[in-house]
Amino acid sequence: MISHLYGEIAQCGEGFVIIDVQGIGYHVNVPQPALQELTEKGNAKVKVKLHTHLNVREDAHNLYGFMNTTELGMFKLIINVSGVGPQIAMKILSDIKIEDFASAILNEDEKVLTSISGIGKKNAKRLILELKDKMKKKMEGFVPTGTSNVNYDAVSALVSLGFQQREAKEAVDAVSAGVKEPTIEALIKAALLKLKEVEE
Repeated sequence: MISHLYGEIAQCGEGFVIIDVQGIGYHVNVPQPALQELTEKGNAKVKVKLHTHLNVREDAHNLYGFMNTTELGMFKLIINVSGVGPQIAMKILSDIKIEDFASAILNEDEKVLTSISGIGKKNAKRLILELKDKMKKKMEGFVPTGTSNVNYDAVSALVSLGFQQREAKEAVDAVSAGVKEPTIEALIKAALLKLKEVEE
């Protein structure tokens, strides 16, 4: 399994880059935001690191690359949804920010999801159903008896959505004091808004 690549950008194309790693060129499919960033770095002739996922099929081995582990985590979460493959996952990560996608799942906002190219009502419903369920499963065993445990559960939920532990904890800690009723759902929604502000 190839977990990451570190090298120079030999070529940028529509939805992909070729990374030269010690003379070997790796064709890596990347989402649109990453492609824009990599194109700039390619022009500057600097080395880049891509976190990767290798998708193995009978007729092909495809590499998918991401600028950070948050994007990679979200990609893996999406492709585990039945009927949703890597191509749809890449369209999601190309058309919408991770924070907005996570908010749409938590708020069961089908309108936001169906605005993404290639996502119909059926897939939108499936994404909401399966991703919310997976998040709940990862939180099983947590028994909130106080605010601190609720915070912990909210952080765990954000991590299950693909965010890094550190950024999730910082976001939850930052918003917890301002949430009137610190339920897990309320903290997650507030933290997602905070993460969106930080990115912008």
